[in-house]
Amino acid sequence: MSSELAPQLASALAVGRFETLRRRPVLLVVGGFVVLAAAVILGIVLGTVTVPIGDTLAILAHRLLGWDGPQTWAASSETIVVDLRLPRVLAAMAVGTGLAVAGAAFQGVLRNPLADPYVLGTASGAALGASIAVLVPVTFVLLGFGLLHLLAFAGAVGAVALVYRLSQATTLTSLSGLLLTGYAVGSLLAAGLALAMYLSGAGLRQIFFFLLGGFGQANWPQVLTGIPLILVGSVLIATRARSLNALLLGEDAATHLGIDVRRERLVLLGLGSLVTAAAVAVGGLIGFVGLVVPHVVRLLVGPNARLVVPLAGLFGASFLVFADLIARIPGELPVGIVTAVIGAPFFLALLRRARGGYES
Repeated sequence: MSSELAPQLASALAVGRFETLRRRPVLLVVGGFVVLAAAVILGIVLGTVTVPIGDTLAILAHRLLGWDGPQTWAASSETIVVDLRLPRVLAAMAVGTGLAVAGAAFQGVLRNPLADPYVLGTASGAALGASIAVLVPVTFVLLGFGLLHLLAFAGAVGAVALVYRLSQATTLTSLSGLLLTGYAVGSLLAAGLALAMYLSGAGLRQIFFFLLGGFGQANWPQVLTGIPLILVGSVLIATRARSLNALLLGEDAATHLGIDVRRERLVLLGLGSLVTAAAVAVGGLIGFVGLVVPHVVRLLVGPNARLVVPLAGLFGASFLVFADLIARIPGELPVGIVTAVIGAPFFLALLRRARGGYES
């Protein structure tokens, strides 16, 4: 009897495993939205001054949905929730989404699990632009962004454009030339950053805070300008999931599938760089989000970009909102320190558990 039941039992277990794997993306999406909702609520409620959750929800309903109920909260609580914490949380969500999606795109295009949004010199270009802004004695604000944020955005975009242009002149294969050129240009820009920091004097602290990232200065004009740019770029990356999947197979295989490799690579690198530059302009240089989150998602659902890209954006948003909450409770720590402290050990633990396996 047992020998007759064994094949049936094995078949049932295989079907159950398949059903579990098929349901996993759905479970991850549902769980991700629950975690994100919890992160948003906690991010608005908690801080140096705690606003009761009932008052917080009532204030949001009153200001965002037009709810006309009895106003039992203090005016200061409404200012804290609407003018200080809500734009901060939204900025963290957008930056987390953008960095995670851009990281997934770069890892797919470059076929390198260690790639992150800053691999092509974006971080060095943004940092140099920000440091130059500190040295220039000019006060300038456009759509909520100061000169530091605007030059950081320009530096990030300019660095990637320079890397791509110079990589075309090398005799190496396209990916090798791109990565090595990015390393060389990033090193050169880092030298310029070091010189600017040396000359910055009293502005050195401002440069350091930008290099470590944070949302303490987030405001509604920044949110209304930066978030659409990040979200549109992220959505456009998600719509090219088929190209990302093809590029993971290699240039020859992608060409046989009808993909214009050169064009798709340029489009994806451009979109990823644009999203990264916008995220840097809003939140500064925040590490590990674009490296850890896409890799964790890939370990959970496999390499399919149709799942990896949106899930990376969802979990990147939650991760950075929680990291920002942890950073501001003890008194405005740079959020980049928190992402490094949380992300690095967690990433190492996952890699050890997966035994270094990166399936592409």
